[in-house]
Amino acid sequence: MNTPDRAFTRRLDLTTLQLFVAVCERGSIGKAAETEFMAPSAVSKRLSDLETTVGTPLLRRHARGVTPTPAGQSLLHHARSVLFSLDKMQGELSEYAHGVRGHVRVHANISAIVQFLPEDLGAFIRSHDAIKIDLEEHLSTEVLRAVQEGAADLGICHVGEDAQALALQTRPYRQDRLVLIVPATHALAGHSELPFAASLDWDHVGLHANSSIYRAMHEAALREGRSIRLRIRVTGLDAMCRMIHNGLGVGLMPQRAFELMHGVGELAAIPLTDTWATRRIDLAARDFSSLPVSARLLVDHLSARSADTTSPT
Repeated sequence: MNTPDRAFTRRLDLTTLQLFVAVCERGSIGKAAETEFMAPSAVSKRLSDLETTVGTPLLRRHARGVTPTPAGQSLLHHARSVLFSLDKMQGELSEYAHGVRGHVRVHANISAIVQFLPEDLGAFIRSHDAIKIDLEEHLSTEVLRAVQEGAADLGICHVGEDAQALALQTRPYRQDRLVLIVPATHALAGHSELPFAASLDWDHVGLHANSSIYRAMHEAALREGRSIRLRIRVTGLDAMCRMIHNGLGVGLMPQRAFELMHGVGELAAIPLTDTWATRRIDLAARDFSSLPVSARLLVDHLSARSADTTSPT
């Protein structure tokens, strides 16, 4: 197949791509035909024609059903991406028909969502009430992956070196500072500041293993030749505070996030002296210049908010 041959794209049709995805997901032509309300013979014929168009086998047929070949796996990835984009296009166009003049898909980590985005997005919506923002919370690694794969227009998270590896563009947004949270009666509670290593003698309440905070903690402990005594993992910062208040350990979280959670236990926050405890939160996109107008307006707004607001230290 000659890559520049546009006849290839003209020979594909969306129904066949949908059928191919359904067959791969169900592992059976018969089951996919039943779900898609078509005769199995018709589905089989479309798949055979697709293999002829592509010029290589896409499915391995066996007694228990079918499985995609390596070429089929590649087509499955691209077919899902195409169908996902079409669903998004249909949704956005229907919103335009109802008066929405823009739609921005944002994925952000919990630190950005808890500390900064409620106020910043609220201010944006008050000035651009016809623009719809879909905001989803994910781990930083998942945020960047979603931007790379096109599932999100804009990512907001702690980027580190991951953005360069994924060939993403970034812009600075905010800074946060990690603090050690301990019960108010804890032996460390009287300190004005501490190195993270001082917490390694105590049990920890931690976040998800792939969270940017836990990854930073783990790397810091390795540099000390130590390990983290992790007693429990939680999925949210409020849950972390409640666990710490009830004596299950100590934990790390952004200082501003702790300050915003009033009354979640009798706790003390101790700033860390480690340089890595001050972290950047960045905006990430595949290409800022090619974003839709509504997304570029949001990027400009968030960048301006970053410049106008003094970051916590």
